[in-house]
Amino acid sequence: MKTLAIGALLAALAVPAAAALKEGDAAPDFKAQASLAGKAFSYSLKDALRKGPVVVYFYPSAYTNGCNLQAHTFAENMGKFNAAGATVVGVSLDSIGRLNEFSADPEFCAGKLPVASDADGRIAKTFDIAVREARSGAKDTRGKDIDHGFSERTTFVIRQDGRIAATVAGLQPVANVDKALEVVQALAGGQR
Repeated sequence: MKTLAIGALLAALAVPAAAALKEGDAAPDFKAQASLAGKAFSYSLKDALRKGPVVVYFYPSAYTNGCNLQAHTFAENMGKFNAAGATVVGVSLDSIGRLNEFSADPEFCAGKLPVASDADGRIAKTFDIAVREARSGAKDTRGKDIDHGFSERTTFVIRQDGRIAATVAGLQPVANVDKALEVVQALAGGQR
């Protein structure tokens, strides 16, 4: 029975690849309610870009296996991203309430990176990310209902000028983070 529930969750999180924005495209500016270390605040991509490159990573849902691993990997590598002059923000269709918990959870974001709520999928759609509606009966790794839609796992590295330096998609969570870090470090070294 547990295998069937896990299979149903994975099917719910599987989102077909879309024609996401590509290298050189202008990144759409966005503002959203976000959370860092359990505290909600207003996030602005435009403001973040004033400090340097920004990694915007879209993920299906907080408290699901791949997303937990990806958030944990980003958190563990925040020093490397920051050393390369970059900041990171996660974006999902989770509510700000779920994200307040997720952002503070020492197993995942650990208070090291903000996560933003795109409850209606509007931000994902402006980045040409596929969004799938909520599926009845989907549960997270805590056993709680997932009552929101899912975006596909796609990461954008955005240069300080607002142009996309790289789109990272089709990779497993850890490889996704590793590739984003490689791009950010190349930007810092003047290679992109």
